This record gives sequence, C-alpha cells and structure tokens, in this order.
Amino acid sequence: MTETKATRLTPQNREKLRHVSTATLTTALFKRGFRNTFMQGPRRINPGGKQMVGEAYTLRYIPAREDLDKLDVFKDPSHPQRKGIEACPPGHVFVIDSRGDPRAASAGGILVARLMQRGAAGIVTDGGFRDSPGIAELAMPSYHARPAAPTNLIRHHAVDLNVPVGCGDVPVYPGDIVVGDDEGVVVIPAHLANEIAEEAHEMTAFEDFVMERVQAGQSIVGLYPATDEKTLAAFADWRKKNGR
Repeated sequence: MTETKATRLTPQNREKLRHVSTATLTTALFKRGFRNTFMQGPRRINPGGKQMVGEAYTLRYIPAREDLDKLDVFKDPSHPQRKGIEACPPGHVFVIDSRGDPRAASAGGILVARLMQRGAAGIVTDGGFRDSPGIAELAMPSYHARPAAPTNLIRHHAVDLNVPVGCGDVPVYPGDIVVGDDEGVVVIPAHLANEIAEEAHEMTAFEDFVMERVQAGQSIVGLYPATDEKTLAAFADWRKKNGR
C-alpha cells in the first residue's frame, strides 16, 4: 500500500494513540462497521512498558518443506526473515504471519534485539518466539502466542515481505496502524487512522470521567451511555477542570 499525505498518521494523532486502550479503539472501529480488528492469540511478552504504535511492515510464512528449509539458508542475506529485520523501517511494527502455528519460533532474541536497535516500534506474531525470557527483558513491545524454542525452519518457510497478511485472524495491510497495549493488539486501516485516533482520544476522556463517577457511587443509568443532558454538562465541566 502506497502511503500518501491523506493516509499518513500525523505526529499528534500518533501520540494520541499512545494513550488510548485497544478496547476503546475496537469500539471506535466497530462504529464504522469493522468487527475483526483485534488479534486472537498474540499477548505481550513484556507487559507494563510503553504502548506500541506504528505502521505495519509484514513477513509471511508458509509451511516449511524439508528440502528447502535447512540451516544454511540463513547464510543468504536475501532470506526474507533476515532481510526483513534489516529492512523494516524505524517506527514500524514488524508483523509476522505464522498461520497461528507456535510450534516453532517466528524469530528469536537476537533478531528482536536487532529490530529494536534499528528503531522498530514493536514486533507481533501469531506464532511464538524463542529466547522469550530474554525478549521479555527488552524495552521494545513484543507480542506472541506462546514460547517456541525450535527454530522457525521446522515449521515455517519465509516467502514474502510487506504484502497483505493475516495475523491472529486479522487482515493486516502494509502501512496499517498497529496498536498494542497489555490487553493485546488492534489493527487500524491506514485511511482511518487519524479519525480513529481523534475519536478514541475523545472517548477516553469521557470514559475516565465515567469511571470517576462510578467509583464515587453513581449509577450507570443516564451516565454510560450519556443519555442525560446533565451528564454531558457535568462532563464538559469536568474536562475544563481537568484540562482534558
């Protein structure tokens, strides 16, 4: 997918996406008819760190074949897995389509560390990573289905870079915006990213207001959703008071 000025995520909206939850984003996308945006399987290896936000750069695996997938293939710098690690642009999320198969590693600690040093925003696979205890100590957001010690060559044959893929049963097109928090990973179609970021930012402010009211003992009736005009007036006052 060719990035244009019309679809490029603005720096302001990129920052907004760092402060909204994947839950809120899925609701904003659902309002526009998108139901399948949250990846099934990938979970964060290193929770508690910064939120992941970046454009998708993809790697596609197909099932391995014994005569093609031997250890010496890694000597070739054009091998798609190795090439992808060196080609993924800074600020992007490396998304690996492993067909939901975690029986062999989609990547390992050395490759993830290299990706981090090159400035990637994160890495996601619907398979597994080897060296996962070491990856858990890295600062870069990393998501997988479960640990997988065997080399990828046992189950996976790398074939394509930066093409449309499926990861966690979600379609991912190059340039889509990938957001990850401690709950999981959501994919935003590139052309919607700016408006989704702005709406999710507004939704987050309202949800914070609602949570404060609920924890103070208020009923959700008329509050969530806001069907009472007094709620909207109170929210406007709350935003002004809290600079939101």
